[in-house]
Amino acid sequence: MFELIVVAVFAATLLMVALRPQTASAHCDTMDGPTAKDGELALETGELAHAMKWVMPDGEAELKEIFDRALAVRGLGQAPQQVADSWFLENLVRIHRAGEGASYTGLRPKGVPVDEKVAAADLAVAQGDLEPLVGVIEQDRWAELERRFAVVLERRGYNPTDVDAARHYVEAYVNFFKFAEGHDHDHAHDHAAHAVSGHGH
Repeated sequence: MFELIVVAVFAATLLMVALRPQTASAHCDTMDGPTAKDGELALETGELAHAMKWVMPDGEAELKEIFDRALAVRGLGQAPQQVADSWFLENLVRIHRAGEGASYTGLRPKGVPVDEKVAAADLAVAQGDLEPLVGVIEQDRWAELERRFAVVLERRGYNPTDVDAARHYVEAYVNFFKFAEGHDHDHAHDHAAHAVSGHGH
């Protein structure tokens, strides 16, 4: 009976998500973004550590409870699994955004167009080379872009089970993307640094 109630709640949540208007939001608000992808990996492997790096320490308990419930429901069949997965991913991104002090308007589906600079930065990280950003980022910003990218490459080989090291990588990743998008402030750096010290994500 409990499982049926949980499935009903999940289904209602998913329906509200489906009916909600899609609005422009950050890269991490899409199913193609790194937060959702790590969430999918956590669900498939049963290892929450893959996704935990995207949330503040004060959001860990909430995310773990949601993750455990989602795993329990996944075993009830294909339809409950799809609802449970969507519910977990929605909450993962919501908690991540809250940790950044940003609003959350929903998780957009795969294939939603993203800003040219974001797409190029994504490709640069995947390739380990800044070439995709040539001609996309102004020349006078290039030196700082290279500096931030070097930190991303330096930290990308973290152990997935080491949440602190993973959060250090997220710090570098977010700093790089913010600068590539045109945001020069170091909010992301401060945000992630607090997370590693235990005072925030």
